[in-house]
Amino acid sequence: MGIGYEPTYSGATSLFRRQYSRDLQDADIVTWGIPYDLSVTNRPGCRFGPRAIRAVSTNLAWDGGPWPWGFDPFENLKMVDYGDCSFDPGFPMEVPRKIYEEAKSILTSDAFLLTMGGDHSVTYPILKAQAERHGPISLIQIDAHSDTWEETPKRLDHGSMFYHAATEGILSPETSVQAGIRTLNSKTHGFNILDAQWVHENGIDATVSRIKDLVGDRPAYLTFDIDALDPAYAPGTGTPVCGGLSTWQAQSLVRKLGGVNLIGADLVEVSPPFDHAEITALAGASLLLDMVCLVASNRQ
Repeated sequence: MGIGYEPTYSGATSLFRRQYSRDLQDADIVTWGIPYDLSVTNRPGCRFGPRAIRAVSTNLAWDGGPWPWGFDPFENLKMVDYGDCSFDPGFPMEVPRKIYEEAKSILTSDAFLLTMGGDHSVTYPILKAQAERHGPISLIQIDAHSDTWEETPKRLDHGSMFYHAATEGILSPETSVQAGIRTLNSKTHGFNILDAQWVHENGIDATVSRIKDLVGDRPAYLTFDIDALDPAYAPGTGTPVCGGLSTWQAQSLVRKLGGVNLIGADLVEVSPPFDHAEITALAGASLLLDMVCLVASNRQ
């Protein structure tokens, strides 16, 4: 199965059958799960997202690599599955700090951190750890919601974390893009928005071109909320919104981000209790594999 593969005998299923390990020496990509959904405002259950994505991913990890990339990313990249973030849900206000500390520890390896949520609030402490290394980050957010709801005081919530990240200087809104948005928020807070109608009418090539123009060569972080997909393609999520992207559109968008200076990525909000026939988990795992191939292609 390529570099880094070893059978696991614990009964656990790793992402793309990579080795479970917390030894990150020589690791190029570290995948990590955050089974947290206490800040969900509608349907809970995405705490089980990492487990579901890992399980369905075993049927994607074939020798030769995925179509249409034409190569096996694991032949040249060592990827390990770090397992899940450790925290006590009985102390919810401590969870962001735990995520931040573990992300910061993983990033000392200089590996690319690829994270599975969990609800979207988990991205905030990861961005905080990334910004300490790179400075203000350009966010590429594929999502149905802006997640920039203004609030005082600061709360744990999966709909306001990018507002806080922007006001705290973690993100650079003017060089960040929110694509696929199809819910109303009267305040942009400086973010560039390519809503779902714009993406559908102008196409993926124009969307990617606009993203690259805005982000440039700055350090960029890709965050993909699975509710960016239309519920026909991703029913298993907490806050589904009609009129979204198809799976093909989403994969095409990710695949065409070659050349962007990506420093990390995540995929969040897969909620297995509301999924059918693993449709949403499969879409999530497929998009994560495209992200792995994107990292590999950028390093060739």
